[in-house]
Amino acid sequence: MSLNKVLTATATIIVLSGAMSAAAQTPTRMNQFNAWGSYSYTAGGSKVCYILSTPTKMEPASVDHGDIFFLISQKPGQGVSYEPQVVVGYPLKEGGRVTVDVDGKKFALFTKGESAWMENAAEEPQLVAALRAGKEMRVDAQSQRGTATHYVYSLSGVSAALKSINTCK
Repeated sequence: MSLNKVLTATATIIVLSGAMSAAAQTPTRMNQFNAWGSYSYTAGGSKVCYILSTPTKMEPASVDHGDIFFLISQKPGQGVSYEPQVVVGYPLKEGGRVTVDVDGKKFALFTKGESAWMENAAEEPQLVAALRAGKEMRVDAQSQRGTATHYVYSLSGVSAALKSINTCK
């Protein structure tokens, strides 16, 4: 996927998730760490940073998945605190769950529209720790139409990408 497509899609994702106003700037790519990139944008006079990756494998191959991302953003004003988010290119099943599996350790996310967030926000640090220690992540979701989808992500570079946004201001 091209950098411009990632930046445009990411800007749309962030706008849709309510993390910034419609008048905010397009995100800027800061760096690339293997499978993970770091990005920033300015909202309300503050710089917000996040990392994201796209899947290395998408199933079923016979469907149009749209733009698929896993991103981890800083929680503004909360020091080194992260918010993981799954973003897909189609409406997810309302009231459904997305499962994130990091080398056998599973986490449940709730769905809203085309995104999913941790059901239990207190488990966000455990997911981030699993990502840092892991090799591969699998994301399982279900579309509003009932299609089961599966995504595989490389975790190569996730630790360096997270470290790169720790001092983002």
